[in-house]
Amino acid sequence: MDSESNESGVCGCCGPLRPRYKRLVDNIFPEDPKDGLSKSDMEKLTFYAVSAPEKLDRIGAYLADRLSRDVVRHRYGYVVIAMEALDQLLMACHSQSIKPFVESFLHMVAKLLESREPDLQVLGTNSFVKFANIEEDTPSYHRRYDFFVSQFSAMCHSTHEDPETRTRIRVAGIKGLQGVVRKTVNDELQAIIWEPQHMDKLIPSMLFNMQDADDLDRAGHPSTPSGSGQDGEENPAALAENCFRELLGRAAYGNMKNAVRPVLVHLDNHHLWDPNEFAVSCFRIIMFSIQAQHSHHVIQQVLTHLDGNNKSTPRVRAGIVQVLLETVAIAAKGSVGPTVLEVFNTLLKHLRMSVDFELGDSSRRNSSSSVSSVRGRESDERIVQNAIIQTIGFFGGNLPDYQRAEVMMFIMGKVPVYGTPCHTLDTVKIGHQGTKRIQTMLLSSLIMVTSGFKSKSMSAALPPPFLDPLFSISLMEDSELRQLVLEILHNIIDRHDNRAKLRGIRIIPNVAALKIKREKISKQDVAFMKKHGQQLYRHVYLGCKEEDNVHKNFELLFTTLAILTIELANEEVVIDLIRLSVALQEMALNNEENMPMSIRCGIMALVAAYLNFLSQMIANPPFCQHVSKVIELRNMDAPYLLPEHIFRDKCPLPESLDKDDRQLYFQTADMAECLAGPGYNAERLSIPYIPQVTVLYTVGKIIHRCKQTSRDRLTRRKSFVDTISLQVDIMSSSLPDKQSELAEEITFETLKKAIGEIIQLLPSQKSSVCTDGMVSILGQTASPSLFQRLCEAKLCCHIYFQTSHWSSFSLTFAECGVSWTLRFAEEPQLISQPMLLLFVSSKCAEHLVRT
Repeated sequence: MDSESNESGVCGCCGPLRPRYKRLVDNIFPEDPKDGLSKSDMEKLTFYAVSAPEKLDRIGAYLADRLSRDVVRHRYGYVVIAMEALDQLLMACHSQSIKPFVESFLHMVAKLLESREPDLQVLGTNSFVKFANIEEDTPSYHRRYDFFVSQFSAMCHSTHEDPETRTRIRVAGIKGLQGVVRKTVNDELQAIIWEPQHMDKLIPSMLFNMQDADDLDRAGHPSTPSGSGQDGEENPAALAENCFRELLGRAAYGNMKNAVRPVLVHLDNHHLWDPNEFAVSCFRIIMFSIQAQHSHHVIQQVLTHLDGNNKSTPRVRAGIVQVLLETVAIAAKGSVGPTVLEVFNTLLKHLRMSVDFELGDSSRRNSSSSVSSVRGRESDERIVQNAIIQTIGFFGGNLPDYQRAEVMMFIMGKVPVYGTPCHTLDTVKIGHQGTKRIQTMLLSSLIMVTSGFKSKSMSAALPPPFLDPLFSISLMEDSELRQLVLEILHNIIDRHDNRAKLRGIRIIPNVAALKIKREKISKQDVAFMKKHGQQLYRHVYLGCKEEDNVHKNFELLFTTLAILTIELANEEVVIDLIRLSVALQEMALNNEENMPMSIRCGIMALVAAYLNFLSQMIANPPFCQHVSKVIELRNMDAPYLLPEHIFRDKCPLPESLDKDDRQLYFQTADMAECLAGPGYNAERLSIPYIPQVTVLYTVGKIIHRCKQTSRDRLTRRKSFVDTISLQVDIMSSSLPDKQSELAEEITFETLKKAIGEIIQLLPSQKSSVCTDGMVSILGQTASPSLFQRLCEAKLCCHIYFQTSHWSSFSLTFAECGVSWTLRFAEEPQLISQPMLLLFVSSKCAEHLVRT
């Protein structure tokens, strides 16, 4: 008889004297391990264990001793039998006495996992998984699973030389981790499993196997677990993903940080942000697996990680931002918590940093030996910037309307508008080009945020803090910025989605065929137009005559006028829009601005297209006939005045526009006659439309001429700082018609003469130091070179123009690096004739006195 039989205790003189539980255990082991577990003897052992549960701990300890000896002696057949017996006993016995038995069981599993034999590791794992599925009646106060987390994690990273064996070990490791998760996450006494030292092993082990998947773009929706594939549960990637989902689904709020942080660290360590397909896939799984109310915690983690990588390569930062985009896209549909504005703050900060990096590389381009590498980094920074803008726009666009309005205000507050006191970004450090880049990108994000925005009241959608800076940007001589502003207005004003029907500036033969959707204008919108209508007309008027206007600018201006007609036009607004159209026609004919012929013809085409649309919208047959007659004559004699011709490539242009050929132009008297009758106050058409800001707009041009007296006309402003940025703040008491007529009496020549009489800064003149440290200088005469010297000094000054003909409002504009502020005040008791009061800083005054 061999030594194995002797040690089994089946025979021998002392066999009958051994304890019964040992004899029952020995009997389950056959002489030949190939025969397997003896079923009849196993039933006896099970019955004994169930009948005498106090013997379970001894049975377990004895089985553990036998298994340990068999492992050391490489008798793996008996090891398999011992584990099978342990599994059956574990499944059969459910009592409080099972606790000591479990300790022996886990000790045996640990022995198997410590061996280097793959078969034993798999065997131990399978037994542990069976144990994990057992629901214990009472919690365990002292049991720990640290060893199993470490061992199963190591198995998940197996590098066995045989691919099949390596796959088996990895699958076993993943199953073991899944068993640990199931056994611990629902046990309050095992909350230690969520601590970083365990999560730093669990999460990377799952991700390591998930990233080895042959196809990351699985056909299944990220919110549902992936299929197991052809290999069933033996697919490590699919099994790891299921385990990952299960772990995240059980995570409580307090555990989210420890669950997400290892994901970010793993993506860093394995350089998975560029390309970032796997990173995006991981976070989509995370967002669809966790509870919806925890979404904002994940967003917070990604934002913090983005801050920590602010000096990483552009592609890494772009990858993180794109992951954030996927995250907020899912979170925006549910709860986003208190992180809404924090998301925008962080993104805008990184947008500014990206612009700094891009412009810094651009400035070093000439001194760098590798021009291609610098250009490559610039293009990479553009990727970062575009990703940030997409994230801002997509996140804002998916918010509820009440939150979206707040976000719109928040973003507009971040747009640098030179000359306004509320700069968020330091435009001096980033320069003109950087400011322009940030303006363009933020306005692009506003387009995305406002897309689909529906507001019942225009006053709520376009409050003055939003409208004023938006219109200030619309007056800059940059066609791209003006296009973005108009598109934002379209998104907000067009509440019935009519833009697609109005796309393209053209003579629409039958407006009724477009099936325009509209509602009766509300009282709130009537009040809005009374308060802000002149502001809207003014910016359309000034935007039309910019020399860098292209076809798209005129298309957007046409759409703007059409949408205003559909959404906000009552009888009074219709008259104002006709007056505006006539004023545009007169501006193109008179050409006081020396505009190119292409711009003049474009304005005439815009007026024709709009009046054709307006005449059909108000359904006035005489008005329609007049407009159609002018358009027909233009078709025959002056096709360059129609949109279908002037916006074609190489359209022949006339040398001049003949004002005497009245049949080619829309006549105010004829239109007034057509609109005579109830409903319309046609008499107002005889009052020419003059934008309220025209006089002040001219002031800026006067100052510009003082700087460049050698030129015949204004030089195009080529940068943001050279732009006259208008910011008009009309007081709540808007101008009545009579007062507006008085205001319009102050002409270009009046102000030119007044500015020419500005005080001479002579030492003999009286001056007084104000409480705010400013020097107030009064006088009667002045040299026109004053403004030129101020520009050369690059200092700030404030000019107060006092006259009884103006209600109080202010104008801020920038010229040649100098910040000017013109303030008009109504103080007839102090002064009886127009006079300019100049306030300059003491430093500026000293400079002027010296010069």
